[in-house]
Amino acid sequence: MFRSKRSSHVKRLWKSRLAQHETESSDENNPEELEKKSVTQSILKRLKEKQLEMLIQSVESKGEEHSGCVLLPKGDLRLGRRCVEPHILCLQIWRWSDISESSELRRMPFCETVDDDVYVCCNPYHWSRKSDESESPFLGRSALERVHITDFGQSEMGTDEVVSTETGNTPTPHQLNYSDDSMSSNNGCVRGPHWCTVAYWELRQRVGRLYMVYDPNVNIFQSLPQGDGLSLELLQKEAETDSVKRTRDKIGIGVVLSREDDGVWLYNRSQFPVFVNSPTLENIHSRTLPV
Repeated sequence: MFRSKRSSHVKRLWKSRLAQHETESSDENNPEELEKKSVTQSILKRLKEKQLEMLIQSVESKGEEHSGCVLLPKGDLRLGRRCVEPHILCLQIWRWSDISESSELRRMPFCETVDDDVYVCCNPYHWSRKSDESESPFLGRSALERVHITDFGQSEMGTDEVVSTETGNTPTPHQLNYSDDSMSSNNGCVRGPHWCTVAYWELRQRVGRLYMVYDPNVNIFQSLPQGDGLSLELLQKEAETDSVKRTRDKIGIGVVLSREDDGVWLYNRSQFPVFVNSPTLENIHSRTLPV
């Protein structure tokens, strides 16, 4: 009897799990692993063939190839003596084995299920893990509220021109209008002022022109066959040092910078940590305004 295409997809996805170094014999001796396998395959079989293919694309490319939402009904799944939400289980299998709560996560800006009351997206690369607040204390609006922008490049802190001490004094004009009405739209309206300016640096040398951001979020990546945003490869010249080459190799699919209702968020999509300097992450008087 021929195995159905759906069954082949389910088997392929299970082989792509984080614990792929475990042998079949070790699975047989591990009741918890057997239970997880049974529950996972059960929920995967609920998916249509197209959704399974999207999940395979996302998992095997580690998020490099953009794929749509993979929807499963909301509601806890029984896994031994504990219960787990469907998207948490998928994340444990394909991204972070130690994830346990939805409070540790934030949905990526391109995920389309934010207002869905019935389904939850189980595409593991439509989720981002929040940084550990004990390692990187996020002061959020409490710090931002102490900074009041009064004019382009001028604030009540007394700086006539806001410049960065870390990036060679790159001027960073601050726009006054941050309302959604000022953003560009698809109906031909003229774009309003940009809310963010991105500069790319290698060592102490700025590379390429400043990149103005008008849309609510922007992808910043090394090079991709598809997708939009800021491709750093287009700005780069031949690397002169090994350290620059190594750093470029680590950028990958990079980061997403997103302006949202509760502030500006940076989503790290690469396989390596990123480091942030920002007035909201430390003493407001210790740095200048640019992030």
